[in-house]
Amino acid sequence: MRWPRRWGQGASAVGTRATGRPSSGNGASSFHLHWRLPPAPLVEVAATVEVVRPPAVPRLYFWALQVGFSGGGAAHTGLQWLPHDGGTAAVNWGGYGSDGRELDGTVSPLPSIDGNPNTRLLAWEAGTPHRLRVFRSPEGYGWRATVDGVVVRDLFAAGEHLGGPIVWSEVFAACDDPPVVVRWSRFEATDRAGSRHVPDAVSVTYQSWAEGGCTNTDVEPDAGGILQVTATPRRTPHGAVLAVPTPA
Repeated sequence: MRWPRRWGQGASAVGTRATGRPSSGNGASSFHLHWRLPPAPLVEVAATVEVVRPPAVPRLYFWALQVGFSGGGAAHTGLQWLPHDGGTAAVNWGGYGSDGRELDGTVSPLPSIDGNPNTRLLAWEAGTPHRLRVFRSPEGYGWRATVDGVVVRDLFAAGEHLGGPIVWSEVFAACDDPPVVVRWSRFEATDRAGSRHVPDAVSVTYQSWAEGGCTNTDVEPDAGGILQVTATPRRTPHGAVLAVPTPA
C-alpha cells in the first residue's frame, strides 16, 4: 500500500475539485487542525477520534494525530481504513526523520496484512471514541503510540520533547464518494514539568486545489468536538480559527 505522507499546511483553493480522484502526487486529499498552545517542551500528546460516518468504499482513509520531534522530523498515529478485502480497520504509527528517511522502530505486537512495520491490524469501531496517545517509551528509547491503551509500537525518533501537534484526515477516495465524518475531541498535552495543556483553539488548513486536494471537504464544530467531513460544501475557510469545545 502507498505510504501516506502529509506534513504541509496547504493553501487557499483557487479552483474547484468536487468530483473524481485527487490529483496530488500521492493520490490523496488532506485537511488539518493545528493546535494553538503556549510554547512548552511537551512529553505527551493525546486526542480522541471517533469515526461518526465510516467509509462506504474500499479506499484508504487515515485519521491521525501528528507530532514533531525536537531532534527533527515528525510522525503520525491514528486509525486507518484499508482497501484490503473491501475495507479493513487498522492503526498506524510511523514517520520521517529530519533527513526525510522513514523512521525505524520496534516490531509491533499487532498483526499485519503485508508486513508493513507502521500499519497494523486493529478492529476499531465506528461510532466509538478512540484515544490516541504519544509519549516517551517506558522502555527508555524512542516514542510510543497507543490506541485505547493498546501499544502500536515505539519509534526511534531523535529529541527529548514533542511539538506542533496537529490532527488531520488524509483521504485517498474520490472527492464525490459518499461522505465520511470523523469527530476530534479531548485534545491534551503534557509538558516536561508535568503541567497539562489544552488548546483553546485550532487553526484550519486544507490541501489546496493547486496541490490536488478536494475542495468539498469541511470542518465543523459541534457540541462534542470538531468534525472533519468529506463530500460536503465547504463553509469553514482555509485559515479559520475555531474554538475547541469544552467536553461535557
